[in-house]
Amino acid sequence: MIKMIFLLLVTLSAAFAGGIKWEKDYATALKQSKALNKPMMFIISNHNCHFCVQFESTALSNPKVIQKLNTQYVAAIAYVDENPIFPNDLYVGGTPATWFLKSDGEPLFEPLMGAVDTTGFIKALDIVSDEYKKKSTKK
Repeated sequence: MIKMIFLLLVTLSAAFAGGIKWEKDYATALKQSKALNKPMMFIISNHNCHFCVQFESTALSNPKVIQKLNTQYVAAIAYVDENPIFPNDLYVGGTPATWFLKSDGEPLFEPLMGAVDTTGFIKALDIVSDEYKKKSTKK
């Protein structure tokens, strides 16, 4: 029993130790999404944006969100103040903008805009994951 608890603690520690496993290159994230058959969560952010900082320090720092993103998604982030390269049609003029994409880069939904609260973001992750599974099994 002690060995099982220890193994569980080690596994959970490894899952949360580094936070979200971010990919900062859009093209690489898209390739990973396809190879792993997982949806891609792509956030367009800005280091100087109050709502971006709030989103990152609340919902994106939540252990349940981190676990879901690291196991069910390929997570990518691009900061507009760093001149990233990503498709122009994903930039909607405001930040943060959270896109959920299929492995071909096609959006599953319109982007979530602003600092989404943790409870709402977890619900969104579950909805997107279910929708992605439905669409990927119809092929």
